[in-house]
Amino acid sequence: MRKLRNIELGRLSVEEYKQSTKSPIVVVLDNIRSCNNIGSVFRTSDALLINKIYLCGITATPPNNEIRKTALDAEKSVDWEYFEHTEEVVKKLQEEGFKVYAIEQVENSIMLPDYQPAENEKVALVFGNEVKGVKQSVVNLCDGSIEIPQYGTKHSFNISVSAGIVLWDIFQKIK
Repeated sequence: MRKLRNIELGRLSVEEYKQSTKSPIVVVLDNIRSCNNIGSVFRTSDALLINKIYLCGITATPPNNEIRKTALDAEKSVDWEYFEHTEEVVKKLQEEGFKVYAIEQVENSIMLPDYQPAENEKVALVFGNEVKGVKQSVVNLCDGSIEIPQYGTKHSFNISVSAGIVLWDIFQKIK
């Protein structure tokens, strides 16, 4: 078994990525404080052809060297937009026909293994602050909440880990 070289992986160029058909998934980052987490979400989003990332509140925006360190230039391929208020983005996406889900532990949340997007459903996923999670005012606007089952002593995953788990799972269900 031989490890493949980068040139053998057949990856898209940034230009090819921009022209490619994207998944019907968008990501909303609600007040993420760590640029490393933001960069990681960009990198995961690039890998899964995520349509767009909305950066909200205190979430840093490119160009930013700390984002670039973990994004590895994915901030150049994945479309993004900044909004001061996450609530504004949620309303905008709902008007555009997206089902908006907070990735959060709330009453009556849908466990990720049980979530099945409807055929041709456009999905927006809101990931929250590393300490406080998705703001309650944002949760109140969402169409639902998806929760990642957890079995240990900790009550949450790091936001970049949550994004990786949820985006991969939903991408697989949609494709």
